[in-house]
Amino acid sequence: MCFLRRPGAPASWIWWRMLRQVLRRGLQSFCHRLGLCVSRHPVFFLTVPAVLTITFGLSALNRFQPEGDLERLVAPSHSLAKIERSLASSLFPLDQSKSQLYSDLHTPGRYGRVILLSPPGDNILLQAEGILQTHRAVLEMKDGRNSFIGHQLGGVVEVPNSKDQRVKSARAIQITYYLQTYGSATQDLIGEKWENEFCKLMRKLQEEHQDLQLYSLASFSLWRDFHKISILARSKVLVSLVLILTTATLSSSMKDCLRSKPFLGLLGVLTVCISIITAAGIFFITDGKYNSTLLGIPFFAMGHGTKGVFELLSGWRRTKENLPFKDRIADAYSDVMVTYTMTSSLYFITFGMGASPFTNIEAVKVFCQNMCVSILLNYFYIFSFFGSCLVFAGQLEQNRYHSIFCCKIPSAEYLDRKPVWFQTVMSDGHQQTSHHETNPYQHHFIQHFLREHYNEWITNIYVKPFVVILYLIYASFSFMGCLQISDGANIINLLASDSPSISYAMVQQKYFSNYSPVIGFYVYEPLEYWNSSVQEDLRRLCSGFTAVSWVEQYYQFLKVSNISANNKSDFISVLQSSFLKKPEFQHFRNDIIFSKAGDENNIIASRLYLVARTSRDKQKEVIEVLEKLRPLSLSKSIRFIVFNPSFVFMDHYSLSVTVPVLIAGFGVLLVLILTFFLVIHPLGNFWLILSVTSIELGVLGLMTLWNVDMDCISILCLIYTLNFAIDHCAPLLYTFVLATEHTRTQCIKSSLQEHGTAILQNVTSFLIGLVPLLFVPSNLTFTLFKCLLLTGGCTLLHCFVILPVFLTFFPPSKKHHKKKKRAKRKEREEIECIEIQENPDHVTTV
Repeated sequence: MCFLRRPGAPASWIWWRMLRQVLRRGLQSFCHRLGLCVSRHPVFFLTVPAVLTITFGLSALNRFQPEGDLERLVAPSHSLAKIERSLASSLFPLDQSKSQLYSDLHTPGRYGRVILLSPPGDNILLQAEGILQTHRAVLEMKDGRNSFIGHQLGGVVEVPNSKDQRVKSARAIQITYYLQTYGSATQDLIGEKWENEFCKLMRKLQEEHQDLQLYSLASFSLWRDFHKISILARSKVLVSLVLILTTATLSSSMKDCLRSKPFLGLLGVLTVCISIITAAGIFFITDGKYNSTLLGIPFFAMGHGTKGVFELLSGWRRTKENLPFKDRIADAYSDVMVTYTMTSSLYFITFGMGASPFTNIEAVKVFCQNMCVSILLNYFYIFSFFGSCLVFAGQLEQNRYHSIFCCKIPSAEYLDRKPVWFQTVMSDGHQQTSHHETNPYQHHFIQHFLREHYNEWITNIYVKPFVVILYLIYASFSFMGCLQISDGANIINLLASDSPSISYAMVQQKYFSNYSPVIGFYVYEPLEYWNSSVQEDLRRLCSGFTAVSWVEQYYQFLKVSNISANNKSDFISVLQSSFLKKPEFQHFRNDIIFSKAGDENNIIASRLYLVARTSRDKQKEVIEVLEKLRPLSLSKSIRFIVFNPSFVFMDHYSLSVTVPVLIAGFGVLLVLILTFFLVIHPLGNFWLILSVTSIELGVLGLMTLWNVDMDCISILCLIYTLNFAIDHCAPLLYTFVLATEHTRTQCIKSSLQEHGTAILQNVTSFLIGLVPLLFVPSNLTFTLFKCLLLTGGCTLLHCFVILPVFLTFFPPSKKHHKKKKRAKRKEREEIECIEIQENPDHVTTV
């Protein structure tokens, strides 16, 4: 091996170039030896993966267990709201509030809710008999004797010019039935049975009361409708698998019955499938619990695994036919597995970072952990199981066996005596010209289309301006979408779209969105409530809210009764002996915590209730209220917390879901920068960074314009987009920067001819496999379909339209390759002239 120094090049540049070439050739040598090892022991590499799949696959069936805690999955794991909930529950336990409307300030445990909706134009208040019948039927249920209720009117119309806001009519009423379980497992089981009976009762009452519409919800409804997605998607996933198998089989076929590899396309997809089954078995053996977000793993793993399958097939087609099949396998591994190893490593790094403690969403963490295992097994199964299949197929080809029927291909003389249909089925298609062609595989229909038609069209000088305009439009829409990103903290985005929970949520949003949920305002330190400045601070904090406050009621009571309570002893004495003993104020006893030190009583904590006026976008405004109130608890003299159970899902959700993408993107960028001067060519990494950034921002912006929120599913898809883009752009770019043709146009044509077939095969199979997801009635699968469709579409656009045009404009330059070839040609001509002068008798005039 020798390294020629370019004139004027610094010594450091030479050393970096030498290091890159040593590393590249070392990796190629390792992959070549791996290919030889697989080709010499195909039975071993075929048997080991099969045994692993059988072992772990059976264990997956025995240990399958669904995840039952939805909050643990989708709510931020580390949030201030969970700390606030613990503090609120310790100060004011749920069993002390069982007779109050505001019991939903805590995590309510077991409950049942029903919305009774009157027909359009009717007044729900005039249908009291139907409401009372429903109410009595619920209270008469078994094990429902410990329930307590809360109610709320919706779609309220007030009496015009009414000073005390009298209700004229209402369209809906919501009734909530809470069950006391006290944390007992037996009581919780009874409560679960009660909830099931409650839902059945609501369906029965709906049939009896045709003049009312009943929408029910129980505490387990969200989990049930979340898990229902997996049941609905089973058949669709199988249809996706069939479509991918069909596409892979057809795209791997040729008219040439000798060189066609339909079974290899089919076996390649099955290889990825059994690797996914093995990963699932390992996941369940390690006490993993299934949840519906894991539905995306088969599609993610398939997109990466089939890329390796099609690249190995392309690598096999690029090898020389006159070599033994073992050497051809080794050459294909040397050509393909270096890049595939790099992209698999980046998959593992990005999803490994998503599984790190920095990720605050448990569903994202569990998905990334499972994906890391799937990627490792995918890589192992591709080079072992599929590699063994490729060995057997290569042996059949070398011995001239039919690629489908596995029988000897007859000679040309024998075929000439047979019918046309027999010649079509049994002819290798190259009987006359195969020995004179450099590469018979160029007759593959995708490669033929790219070489003869597409490459000339996309590099045409008249097409390039339109491609530039197309990219500007693409970038504009992407940028516009990135400015409109919205977080998806609403949990109904993860449920089956035709589920009762969705129907309930839509009705609740329509008729009960005028006010926010009841927000608990907890003062957790002793406070001088009798002090006028403290009273003013409390009024200022509660301004803008509809407050239900014992403090305001007590001040009003003192004013009406003309009682002075300007010091601590008078204030607490009147509060305990007079105010809290009146029937209309007795319910405030549960909102004040007294302590006694000797003969002196103190108020150590208390709570108020706040309700904010909201518009239709209720959730966004509640988040804004939370973000405004929390800083005030630190800046004001009053130490307080605010809490509602919905805050657990909303608290810093947008930050929690974006962190995994930022970490994964930073990891990819860091790896590419660190290998900038080590892997193949620095300009290859530079172009790869630009391409991946363009694809990632394009998917992010376009999915926002397509009404996709930033929830845990879209975040996982964005992490996958980083890797999918690298998986397809890296081979194309590295082949381009290493090409030695005279011009950039010839280099990009060579790159497309070498890798375009595998890219088109994989992306086409990937996109066709997504189609059945459209028929799963679920917001989760809709999000998965939209994001993965944009991922495949943007990657295909860059690989076949944007990069082939832009690489002809910008570096790397190919002039030095042209100069080297001219120098070699001139040197060869001088040698020929010398030989002619020395041997003039050998020159023959033609």
